[in-house]
Amino acid sequence: MPDPNGFLRYDRRLPARRPVPVRISDWREVYPPAGEELVREQATRCMDCGIPFCHDGCPLGNRIPDWNDLVRTGNWDAAVESLHATNNFPEFTGRLCPAPCEAACVLGLGGQQPVTIKQVEVEIADAAVARDGLRPRPASVPTGRSVAVVGSGPAGLAAAQQLARAGHTVTVYERDDAIGGLLRYGIPDFKLEKQHIDRRLAQLTAEGVRFRTGVAVGVDVTAEQVRAEHDAVLLACGALQGRDTPQTPGRALRGVHQAMAHLVAANRVVAAAGDGRPALAVLPDGTPIDAAGKHVVIIGGGDTAADCLGVAHRQGAAGVHQLDLYPEPPQSRDAERDPWPTWPWVLRNYPAHEEGGDRVFAVAVQEFVDDGTGQVRSVRIAEVTVEKVDGRRVVTPLPGSEREIPADLVLLAIGFEGTEQQPLLAQFGVARNARGAVDARGDWQAADGVFVAGDMHRGASLIVWAIAEGRAAAAAVHAYLGGVGELPAPVDPARQPLAAR
Repeated sequence: MPDPNGFLRYDRRLPARRPVPVRISDWREVYPPAGEELVREQATRCMDCGIPFCHDGCPLGNRIPDWNDLVRTGNWDAAVESLHATNNFPEFTGRLCPAPCEAACVLGLGGQQPVTIKQVEVEIADAAVARDGLRPRPASVPTGRSVAVVGSGPAGLAAAQQLARAGHTVTVYERDDAIGGLLRYGIPDFKLEKQHIDRRLAQLTAEGVRFRTGVAVGVDVTAEQVRAEHDAVLLACGALQGRDTPQTPGRALRGVHQAMAHLVAANRVVAAAGDGRPALAVLPDGTPIDAAGKHVVIIGGGDTAADCLGVAHRQGAAGVHQLDLYPEPPQSRDAERDPWPTWPWVLRNYPAHEEGGDRVFAVAVQEFVDDGTGQVRSVRIAEVTVEKVDGRRVVTPLPGSEREIPADLVLLAIGFEGTEQQPLLAQFGVARNARGAVDARGDWQAADGVFVAGDMHRGASLIVWAIAEGRAAAAAVHAYLGGVGELPAPVDPARQPLAAR
């Protein structure tokens, strides 16, 4: 049985991050391996409580107390099996997920620091690589049925693996030049080195998954052609339509860009360098989008903004300001606003924040200021209050609070408006809803024989939700094709995160 006093004997500890001056000189991951002693110690803090609310915090239903105790007792092989029973890609979630499971840890109910679930998870995932190199598990008997998966992010890849292991022939279509979706070009290497993706792709290939890159379904091949070649189609195209601010004066100036354009350009440079090829951080039309030597302003306070911050440091920005519309969050959970075990609104300091830059809260951009040549030279901001009136957000500038911040490069990291409007939607007979997502029936079908999962269905969300939806949609596809037995389906299309009502 677990150690009932572990959380009393050990405090929460994480491995030390690589020193700032060292890590901003390269693109390697911020965290080094934790070491077996530290991981065992932290796993010992899990008390296997009678009702493990971490299960509810995680949409994958990860068996967290089980694999924590297996790590505590040194049974790493069984821990690897337990972790992979519910999660296809724990090396991704262990690095990228903000860990709603930790917010739901029962230790938080008593004022203690939660178990380092995310850190234990990534160490188990890395142990799997060291132990069996992610051994392929191909199906023993093919079903003779074929599935097209459109999109190669975590939802699409999770579904592809589940379906291939069930014996179906799976082809993944990706419009980009490499597989991985946002994992490939949207997430910087200092959070996820791309070797982790490549290892999984080797495993999926050995399991029979076929990949077609540089193919935009709806453009390079029609939906009709895809449907003619496959018995079912799963759409997992993500939610990449960036939220914009076209009404702000000066938005059309040179140097004002969507944050994702900056991240993709930077990731392509890193990928090219890894292949020994010279490359510059540029937009598809050749416009430079490098932060080197520039005053950078990042608008937004979430993960994407922090990613841009870390990239700007590594590119050698002269200075960076990160602007947040909302007031500075509290350091700890407000039990009245966000009662345990819901996800709390608290101040989250990412590794990029300790690398430099200034965070400015409760401000909004009033104008992008022209230098006289059509290039942005500064942003004019004002302090604001934000209120909800009849369910709508009302932002009110405070008179006399306006000031300017120098800006040669402005990055909009203010969220996403759903999946992109693209030809495949109409061709498959589906449409975006008011949130920019694609609705699914209870069986995950958006149209007969056409399934949808991940951010394309849910809207921009967490990687654990993408994988959970990919697994659940794969189970629905398997049933639709008359597959033998049932595949695990951790969520249904209506499932929502834990929330106070």
